[in-house]
Amino acid sequence: MKSTDIDRIDREFKRARKKEELIEKRLGGRSEQSIGDYIKKLYSLFYHDDKKIYNLKDNTDILTLFSEMKQDLPEGKWDNVLRKALKETKIEVNYREAAFKELKAYFAMTD
Repeated sequence: MKSTDIDRIDREFKRARKKEELIEKRLGGRSEQSIGDYIKKLYSLFYHDDKKIYNLKDNTDILTLFSEMKQDLPEGKWDNVLRKALKETKIEVNYREAAFKELKAYFAMTD
């Protein structure tokens, strides 16, 4: 083998090791879910069209997600998660505001 081949293999090995260390660091440092994870999960639980979200009331999946949010996230971030998940639906603003009020009331019921 040429010395350039040995150097190339060594560089690739170092890159792979550094990438593994970075992944371990990211996964090890985070025990709970991030705000973005909650936004994506909540958005995935919505059934909606261009004007309305249909399954807000009495949805047990949303209710359990809310209880997890209350445990993992600070209180100041709860509204952000609700608003950003609603924004992902791309429904009209006035309908989004009504859905936010409904979600907020439903969120207050969880304990």
